[in-house]
Amino acid sequence: MRYLYTVLFYLALPFVFLRLLWRSRRAPLYRQRWVERLGYCPHQLDQCIWVHAVSLGETIAAVPLIKQLKAKYPQSPVLVTNMTVTGSERVKAIFGESVLNAYVPYDLPDMVARFIERVNPQVIVVMETELWPNLFAAAKRRRIPLVVTNARLSEKSAKGYRRVKSLAREMFTAITVLAAQGQSDADRFIDLGMPASRVKVTGSLKFDLELPADLETKGKILREALKDMRPIWIAASTHPGEDEIILAAHRVVRDTIKNALLILVPRHPERFDSVAAMIKENNLSVIRRSTGESCEIETAVYLGDTMGEMLLMFSACDVAFVAGSFVAIGGHNIIEPAALHKPVITGPYLFNFSEISDAMLAARGMIKVNNSDELANTLIKFFEDETVRQQTGENAFGVVEKNRGALQRQVALIDASF
Repeated sequence: MRYLYTVLFYLALPFVFLRLLWRSRRAPLYRQRWVERLGYCPHQLDQCIWVHAVSLGETIAAVPLIKQLKAKYPQSPVLVTNMTVTGSERVKAIFGESVLNAYVPYDLPDMVARFIERVNPQVIVVMETELWPNLFAAAKRRRIPLVVTNARLSEKSAKGYRRVKSLAREMFTAITVLAAQGQSDADRFIDLGMPASRVKVTGSLKFDLELPADLETKGKILREALKDMRPIWIAASTHPGEDEIILAAHRVVRDTIKNALLILVPRHPERFDSVAAMIKENNLSVIRRSTGESCEIETAVYLGDTMGEMLLMFSACDVAFVAGSFVAIGGHNIIEPAALHKPVITGPYLFNFSEISDAMLAARGMIKVNNSDELANTLIKFFEDETVRQQTGENAFGVVEKNRGALQRQVALIDASF
């Protein structure tokens, strides 16, 4: 099965690079550093701790873990790999030159072998569910400890793996230990063939979020710039198909609360211009954060078209809608706004965060809505009832506090795998 997978991947490679070119039309960085994706890592190392975080969300979740590994093993350089431009840029912004960064090689035997020979990892730490057959086989063949941390597996993803169960079983034999976010994740991995003795339920690293010491101050400054005596809500990490729903809801909110402001943050930077155009087409006045223009009381939408400022945006708002949930993406990080005592709203698609969202719903720290009308009505209720809004935010924060501790458990598992 792995042989067939490899042949198909080689055949698809020209189209993979064509996709990079297509994405580079709006995000030029996708046109750069292609040799890294072929396994030519820019770093030649005698040893390292290799942490792979595919994209932006996994990178942010991995930050506390990377800091702990740097402190615990100061003699070993930490190499962080990503698949996406946003993930790579975030690593550089947070760590500068204190960690090494490269794109992960495509999962083909020669590229993986070339990469490993250049970096000589003592251990490979893979964030969440980045399961790569040839990478895992190479680690097993070279007897490199392989730890999958913060692992999650939705029922939808599990169904896909069941179609190639023999390939999944082969991958699982390479894993030294798998740290599952929740019991349902662990059960799905075990059902697919992962030995139960190598699966540990540790909770989610996202609960161990480190908030910058100056975040509250900066949040107040931003809120003042947005004319702080008005209701403000955020739609965070939106995908195509969601912005229309969100803007429709915002128009309804502004029919009742004339000065309400929406902070709209698209998930991918290549969509900033198109979303700005969409806002104008909806006859809503918009200010883009990147321009530095002053936000007036008449401004309807503040477009968050910068990178690395999501926590700041959450800090400045009253209510947080977390996107990726009105379309079948499976949701995004609902823990960040909860850690800031914000009431959370999502759409119906939350399969990537099922246990976390269940806990938030049970604690009445989050509300799930199905369409723009329900979103608008929920926002209006929150804006008109400060007591309910604050209590919901406190309930959300309580879930975060209750579930901290995954970081130390996962670091211990990595330590034991050496």
